[in-house]
Amino acid sequence: MLISLSLFVRDFAHSKNMYVHIDGARLPNAAVSLNCTFKEMTTDLGVDVVSFGGTKNGLIFGEAILFLMPQLAQNFQYIRKQCLQLPSKSRFIAAQFLALFENDLWQQNALYVNQLATSLLHEIKDIKSIQVTEPVQSNAVFVKIPKEFFKPLREKYFFYVWDEKTFECRIMMSFDNTIDEIKDFAKQIRELESRQK
Repeated sequence: MLISLSLFVRDFAHSKNMYVHIDGARLPNAAVSLNCTFKEMTTDLGVDVVSFGGTKNGLIFGEAILFLMPQLAQNFQYIRKQCLQLPSKSRFIAAQFLALFENDLWQQNALYVNQLATSLLHEIKDIKSIQVTEPVQSNAVFVKIPKEFFKPLREKYFFYVWDEKTFECRIMMSFDNTIDEIKDFAKQIRELESRQK
C-alpha cells in the first residue's frame, strides 16, 4: 500500500514537471521500522532529492542534501550560500555523518529510539485517564492526555500538543532518552490520575 501510494505521488509529480523531495529528518527510524534500506525508500521509488537530517539522529548539528537526480545539484552551492546555509568548517559536519554511517550507528540509534517508543506504549497503555490514538510505528507516540496533566508533566518532560481541541499529544523519543525517563513519565501520569479520585 505504502509503495503504491509513493509511486502514485511520484508519477503525479513527474507528470506535472515537478520533483519529488523526501524530508528525511527521521528516515533512519522509518527504515528500521519498515525493515528496508534507504535505497528502497528513495532511489527505487524514483525520488529526486532527499534531505537527510542529522540532529534527530544523534548528531550535534548538520543536514545532508542528497541529489538522486544529479542535474538538480547544478549551482546548488551558490543557492545554499544565498540562503545562509553554508557554514564554515563544513568538514566538521561531514565528519559527524561519516561516524553516523560507520558500523551502522544510524541503525543502532534508530532501533533504540523506536524501542523506547514501544516501551512507552507498554508503560501507559493501561492508564485509564489517557488514550493512545495511533499505532506506534517508529519513535512517536500519539496519546490524549487530560489538559490538567499538562502543567505538572511539563515541569519535567516536554511534549507537543498535536491537537489543542482534543488534547492529543505527540511524544517523540530521542537518542538521548532513557528507559528510566519512560518509566518515570508513566509513573507521574499514574500519580496525577490517582489524585483525581
